Amino acid sequence: MSVDILAALRQRGALLDGHFRLSSGRHSNRFIQKFRILEDPALVEPIARALAQAFAAQRPTVVVSAAVGGIILGYETARALGTLAVFVEREDGQPVLRRGFQLAANDRVLVVEDVVTTGGSVREVLCLVAATGATSVGVGVIVRRAAVDFGVATHALVDLPVVSYDPQECPQCAAGEPILDPGSRRSGAAR
Repeated sequence: MSVDILAALRQRGALLDGHFRLSSGRHSNRFIQKFRILEDPALVEPIARALAQAFAAQRPTVVVSAAVGGIILGYETARALGTLAVFVEREDGQPVLRRGFQLAANDRVLVVEDVVTTGGSVREVLCLVAATGATSVGVGVIVRRAAVDFGVATHALVDLPVVSYDPQECPQCAAGEPILDPGSRRSGAAR
């Protein structure tokens, strides 16, 4: 089953217009509520399969994602590849592998993420993977809101450019429009 991701975003009410504070701290007139996709296993499965197919030739041995939003996507992508799935959590503000998760020097890691704007979360995961001695073979993304270079093969199922602003330069703030903060993470780190 093939999925039109953009149509699914619209149909599920995941593509929102308004004035939003993104997880990166930047402001935008568009927000992607990723959990409207991730709540539906019938939609997540073909999305994860498409990411797995994009990287099957790189022969990943483990899929790594960031908690919380990436856990479902990472698990389903790993299932499609027949590999393990682990996730990165924050401890004292730093990304770490917990719960006994480990990566070995011979692991070939596929990093998956639901939505990328600045790429900060993915870079943190890639740095953590490199610190273990494992090799990152790629980054798979459902929606990429801006061109980001991670230094490894990257595949986005949908490129959906979204204009974002530093809060001091936001035209909606200047116009006095109220801001919504629908994101799931407020650590101040770039996403």
